[in-house]
Amino acid sequence: MIAAESTKYLHLVYSMTTQESVLPRTLKENTSLYRTFLNIGCSRTCDCPPKHLNCMTAKEWIKSQLGVWQFNYSGRDVRDKNLHPATFPISLSKRIIELFTHEGELVIDPFVGSGTTLVAAQELNRNAVGFDLHENYIDLCEERLVSNNMFNQAQQLVVQDDALYIPNYITCETISLIWTSPPYANLLNRKRKNKSRRGNERKNGQFDKVEQYSQDPRDLGTMSLEEYTRAMGDIFANLLPLLRPKAHCVINVPDMWWENERITIHIALVEELRKRGYELRNTIIWDRTNIVNRVGIFGWPSNYITMGTTFEYLLDFWRPPTDITS
Repeated sequence: MIAAESTKYLHLVYSMTTQESVLPRTLKENTSLYRTFLNIGCSRTCDCPPKHLNCMTAKEWIKSQLGVWQFNYSGRDVRDKNLHPATFPISLSKRIIELFTHEGELVIDPFVGSGTTLVAAQELNRNAVGFDLHENYIDLCEERLVSNNMFNQAQQLVVQDDALYIPNYITCETISLIWTSPPYANLLNRKRKNKSRRGNERKNGQFDKVEQYSQDPRDLGTMSLEEYTRAMGDIFANLLPLLRPKAHCVINVPDMWWENERITIHIALVEELRKRGYELRNTIIWDRTNIVNRVGIFGWPSNYITMGTTFEYLLDFWRPPTDITS
């Protein structure tokens, strides 16, 4: 055990003398590395056999194979809607990263938001880069990474830039996982009425607020579903050559209601990404019933409108192998 820890320490010291160690935690416009290739690790640093898909134990693997997942928030999670309107638990992010990568490999989040993907990658010794348009989220990511600083060999950084420009930073076939929860078209760009909550709980701190991230025209959350779908297709088409063959891309999305119509965002994204060269491998259900507030009775007794408000989709795609016989 002492020898193993000494080896890790020497590896870390060696890494600190290389160019990789000079990467900052944040990159913003007009900085020296802005829109230049990042010298960040992307190779396994674990001792897993070559044919293993991840570093999981058999027990962890079995748990991940269930088609319905539940998670709990912890004290390290961001729950304040004033900081970010749509966060997910670190435990969810860790499950995805553990399932689809090895230690030392590279994870990308094109819409990193509050930085949960980066925090999870830091804890799991994965290299990771997150991208976001908004400076306040970049600052929040940096704060979380500093406060959660752990002794490992991997690097995590956040870049303030449009996801369309990710190919300026990452070289081809180096990404082992794309994992993200993107904006949901313009469906949050309206005053929140909390119709699924009960009684006085409707008029909480979110009532009558617009929870959209911004009104920046580049923000996917300002677009109609059709514009949003095309924009997502453009972004992920750019990312496909950066993925290793058979590497995964997991997107967290819900469906939503708009003027008494169910908007099937997950179907739109599946169809669009298939057109762009991705293959859908699995659909996992994130069951949120254990973490949502008391579900209201909006729609009772004449409309089933609240059905489906307590789960979200985890759409698992991959880049098909270049050799279909492999």
